[in-house]
Amino acid sequence: MIQGVEVRDLQVNADERGHLVEVFREDWDTYDPEPAMSYYSMTYPGVVRAWHKHNRGQVDHFVCPSGRIKVGVYDDREHSPTEGNLDTFVIGEHSQQVIRIPGDCWHGFKAIGDEPSFLVNFPTNLYDYEDPDEERLPPDTDHIPLDWDENPDG
Repeated sequence: MIQGVEVRDLQVNADERGHLVEVFREDWDTYDPEPAMSYYSMTYPGVVRAWHKHNRGQVDHFVCPSGRIKVGVYDDREHSPTEGNLDTFVIGEHSQQVIRIPGDCWHGFKAIGDEPSFLVNFPTNLYDYEDPDEERLPPDTDHIPLDWDENPDG
């Protein structure tokens, strides 16, 4: 796994009414440093939201409470022991996890399945509308070895 990336399984507490999942607790090491804000986005099936990275120390924490997403994280950090590595994860309602993503790694996701997906993020920096901390690449860039449409069975 890429240095700084962490995955934590989230406990699903289910009963006849539905379920409850804790997505943030201050006593978890996963959220280090602590988030400065939270937001959610809804993404239609098949849409890719990639690639971007942050250059001011931000760490993202992705959770997908509804739908399913394929998350990609690519490490092109010079002198990183995992430079050149690509991690992919499928998270969502059937695999409740939080993914800690170092912001200086390229990251993004694709909504998979037939229903819209919801992503909740707990970034460690406030979004600055006047001076956004985002560097972007297109989803199909040659810089990152991930084909978002590749069949997982090979």
